[in-house]
Amino acid sequence: MMDELIARFPDQLEEALAIGANAKLAAPDRIDQVFVTGLGGSGIGGDFVSSFVRHTCPVPYIVGKSYQIPKWVGPHTLAIASSYSGNTEETLIAMSELLQTGAKVIVISSGGQLIQLAKDKGLDFIQLPDNWPSPRACLGYSLVQQLSILERFGLIDRTPLDQIGYAAKTLRQEMGDIRDRAERIAALLHGKTTVIYTTDRMEPVALRFRQQLNENAKVLCWHHVIPEMNHNELVGWRDRRDDLAVLVFRNHDDYNRNQMRLDINKEIISHYTGSFIEVYSKGQSLVEQTMYQVHLGDWISWYLAQLRGVDAMEVRVIDFLKSELADR
Repeated sequence: MMDELIARFPDQLEEALAIGANAKLAAPDRIDQVFVTGLGGSGIGGDFVSSFVRHTCPVPYIVGKSYQIPKWVGPHTLAIASSYSGNTEETLIAMSELLQTGAKVIVISSGGQLIQLAKDKGLDFIQLPDNWPSPRACLGYSLVQQLSILERFGLIDRTPLDQIGYAAKTLRQEMGDIRDRAERIAALLHGKTTVIYTTDRMEPVALRFRQQLNENAKVLCWHHVIPEMNHNELVGWRDRRDDLAVLVFRNHDDYNRNQMRLDINKEIISHYTGSFIEVYSKGQSLVEQTMYQVHLGDWISWYLAQLRGVDAMEVRVIDFLKSELADR
């Protein structure tokens, strides 16, 4: 099942573009900042959008992943509440706070309490298809709607949305090669703890991959970013650790000083582990490169799940946590 959902990612991106283009939204008079509240597979869409627009959006774009919202949220804030199910506890509680601020609130969801609340309060909302059984497989819906909202309100131009369209076509054309590459990498990670590195602008890719390894392959791992990692974690590479496998997401157009740092890091870390894997993206823009790495990482997590003999769909421990919280 999860492999079928992953395979539909290019189609989802194109469908999401159409949904965003047809959304009916009333523009606010003034936007001083954007605040996005969301968790897990819904929240990480905001991380990607923040990375995509940080050099073009004229106002701050901040993502919150908690019950509370920042004090600065107010009447001139564009607030986006994103929850695929519409029933995420933290997002619903944050939403109740947002409604007290006078912010312009837009809901992105497939249904549940969040859509009902938007209807009851007369809020703008973008309703997603409700036939996807796993929220983490719905990343495309979340991030594309956020980009569409920014474009609709004049905070960005159409370029990132057009690049999403290019990425969908590229992923469809490259699917066979991506899957072959992912299967080979999964075999290298099998039986080891994965350490994920990338540059700061690609951190959402590392975070997404970490989460997919957690949920799909049922393993622990960690990530860090260049250059910050060079001011702390690098010193931790001191002992031989053949139980660790390092995977580095790279782009050929990464900032030149970060390219140098990654090369030197490879020289240092390779002394302490025999598993150092560099994964270069394909694509002409950050958006396209990111979507390529996301799709590759999703497939790696699925193939690793197969090697480990675990069900990539199963998240019983999360269901147990939610039921315990509901009982209390």
